Formats: sequence, C-alpha cells, structure tokens
Amino acid sequence: QVKLVESGGGLVQPGESLTLSCTTSGSFRSIYYKGWYRQAPGKQRELVASLVSDGSVNRGISVKDRVSISANDAKDTIYLHLHDLKPEDTAVYYCTDDGTFWGQGTQVTVSS
Repeated sequence: QVKLVESGGGLVQPGESLTLSCTTSGSFRSIYYKGWYRQAPGKQRELVASLVSDGSVNRGISVKDRVSISANDAKDTIYLHLHDLKPEDTAVYYCTDDGTFWGQGTQVTVSS
C-alpha cells in the first residue's frame, strides 16, 4: 500500500522560508513523477512544483521564483523549499506520487 506523509507546515511570517517534506512508503519506481500541490480555501488545487525521474522540474507560475524541489538519494522523500513567503501562499500543501497517490496535506499559514 502506497502511503505519503507530509510534514513541515506551520505558521510563518511574510518573507520567511519554509521546507516541507513528503515521505513515500510502499512504492518504488525508477521512472516517477512526484509533485507538490496546494489548495487555498475556495480555490482549486494548483501545482507548486514537480520533479520527474529524468530530472525535469516544473514550477507553478505563482511561485516560480520562490520555490525549489528536491529529493533524497533514495527518492522516497521529496522536499519543497519555499522562500519569501507571502500571505497568498497560505494553503494546504499536498504531495503526490504519480498523480495517483496523495498525502493528507500540511497547512502552511503566512501571517504577521
């Protein structure tokens, strides 16, 4: 059974940075798609950043210059590095494995 667990969310002030982690268990593929999405109240879920096994990275338009994504050597944990956070970044952040399996989400709140 594939399971994804996010961590690292919390309350931060505008301008601060935050790193989210997502650990996957029960799945290993040499070819993979792993991503971070977010959903704010009343809004649709949107891409934050994704990482493909060939090394390709894609970033959401609204965060493009303020986000990076990485993985550990085992590729069972991915990280989302958020910089210069803004109140509009407040959302529940979800990680996904292959777009099929999703974590439960971690809340990020940006407020002074």
